[in-house]
Amino acid sequence: MDARTLLVEDDASIRELTERGLRSAGFEVVTAATGDEGLERFRADRPDVVVLDVMLPGLDGLEVCRAIRAASAVPVVMLTARSDTIDVVVGLESGADDYVTKPFEMPELIARVRAALRRASRADPPDEVLRLGPVRVDVDAHTVERDGEQLELTPTEFRLLTELARHAGSVLSRDQLLERIWGYDYLGDSRLVDAAIQRLRAKVEAEPSEPELIQTVRGFGYRAART
Repeated sequence: MDARTLLVEDDASIRELTERGLRSAGFEVVTAATGDEGLERFRADRPDVVVLDVMLPGLDGLEVCRAIRAASAVPVVMLTARSDTIDVVVGLESGADDYVTKPFEMPELIARVRAALRRASRADPPDEVLRLGPVRVDVDAHTVERDGEQLELTPTEFRLLTELARHAGSVLSRDQLLERIWGYDYLGDSRLVDAAIQRLRAKVEAEPSEPELIQTVRGFGYRAART
């Protein structure tokens, strides 16, 4: 049996079909129909990955995601009927690792869930400390500081900052970042990269509207400044 998955979805037909698809792919699945129930199951069952609908009765998916992220770095893949960039930004800021837009095909969801699990299982080099101007990244301790003040980054933001800092001075395309941070390219959506960069800049840059540490290379991707 593959990793244990918590599926939180209020629509009974979607929940049943999605549970069946995940089980067919080898996942062990526990389900919940509301945000409150989802949090209860999360705390009781300790899943390896969470598939979480945004629109839920009671606590919505964004609130549930924030609560999960406050206690755990478990991968979260959100299901949303909306695909506007602002919704992607809000989901990432809540701590989600990825999102799938409804209606979705099961192979796509399964591929994204597996990619999220692969990312979570990657081991970083021990005792690695990276610097990007006034920003210090302790990879082993999983902490980020700017001028001695600790910054709160989501797991995706941390991986993105680490990848950029490791290749400071080099341009990384959106496709490269999709493959290295999210673990896929053919399923990728470049808005994931742009939204995550926007949120990361808001936390590490002195002036996010005039970024100095994470630079845009128009038409290609992003580059961490060599400092």
